[in-house]
Amino acid sequence: MATDHDATAPAEAPVRLLLPQILPALVVGVGSALLFLGISKIAEELQGVLWETLPDALDIGAYSSLWMITVLTATGVAVGLVVWKAYGHAGPDPASEGLGGPPVAPGVVPGLLLASTLALAGGVSLGPEQPTIASAIALAAWLGLRAAPNVPGAFWVSLAVAGTFGALFGTPVAAALVLSEALTGQPGPGSLWDRLFAPLVAAGAGAMTTQLVSSPSFAMGLPPLTDPGWQDLLAALVVAPLGALFGLLGCYAFPHLHRAFGRLRHPMAMLPLGGLVLGLLGALGGHLTLFKGLHETQELVGSIGAFSSGELARLAAVKLVALLVAAACGFRGGRVFPAVFIGAAFGLIAQALVPEIHPAVAVSAAVLGVLMATTRQGWVSLFIAAVIADSPAMLTLLCLASLPAWLVVTGRPQLELDHRGEALR
Repeated sequence: MATDHDATAPAEAPVRLLLPQILPALVVGVGSALLFLGISKIAEELQGVLWETLPDALDIGAYSSLWMITVLTATGVAVGLVVWKAYGHAGPDPASEGLGGPPVAPGVVPGLLLASTLALAGGVSLGPEQPTIASAIALAAWLGLRAAPNVPGAFWVSLAVAGTFGALFGTPVAAALVLSEALTGQPGPGSLWDRLFAPLVAAGAGAMTTQLVSSPSFAMGLPPLTDPGWQDLLAALVVAPLGALFGLLGCYAFPHLHRAFGRLRHPMAMLPLGGLVLGLLGALGGHLTLFKGLHETQELVGSIGAFSSGELARLAAVKLVALLVAAACGFRGGRVFPAVFIGAAFGLIAQALVPEIHPAVAVSAAVLGVLMATTRQGWVSLFIAAVIADSPAMLTLLCLASLPAWLVVTGRPQLELDHRGEALR
């Protein structure tokens, strides 16, 4: 018969292992958040110069076709110079990079962050998530392995990913979902919550740092859905897979576009040409199709009824092509935030065509479908769609709508390439 001491011994050992992880997790979480906030602030200030100060001084419309083409082409030249001359060429080809991955050399980080900041400020249709996560991983692994050589590098990677996700979304929930999905197929000692303990500390520290400094919000101001009915469920079950199909169009086109830019071989050919194409797309789609897309999504959703279905289709199509071009030609940036704009525009198309669909159902279900197609991260897609809806009643509908959307995307090409330039599946 086991004694009381024997019964408690297995529970005590994990506690002794977990407690020392708190301090490094806090440090990495806060550091990841400060990295994200610093880059965002620099990009925001530079964006103000490029899109407000300069055009005002030159007496040129900030979002005139000429100015958009000029700024985006110049951004392509500037980022091309960084990719060409910076140590490590500002990191690996972003077309083959997801959210996370092995650490790059710390010397690559300055060029990667500079290239990302220039792209964010210049109006390129990419977000900050991938370069920020890659930089946080590189710095955390480099510093962590020097401070504690016996700690596995994967520990520092998980802290950096979690801390940055917490900072990006202002909550540790997204990090918990991402890491739970990642750890499912990775055997290891301890329960899932033992393995999530330190990353959740990092995510919480990153989220709190962002909340204290900038108070981020992903709420789009959609009218809340308080009493969903069968018609709302039916709409979600239809709109989500249709959004996934629209996102898959980009996934199928991406490898071909990447190969087309790859034939130019040199970053000073690929990126300026990509910037020119993005400028032309901006002239076609207007200012809402520029930048990473978060504020533009809020503006779009705040103007429900102001755009016809044809205008919304143009916005969605232009933003999708802009995302593909930006990622294919070598700009450093992530795809989550632009995909949110694409999903929101697609959802508003459905709502414009069928006004009986509640706007919260149309937008959040379409965002869910597009994100599932472009990121293949089921939990993150569901989380972002639910946050955008800002309505607890939507969660059940979105959970059910994720099932047909996942049937559409599973086994299909992803918006990420392998080392041969072929789409991952």
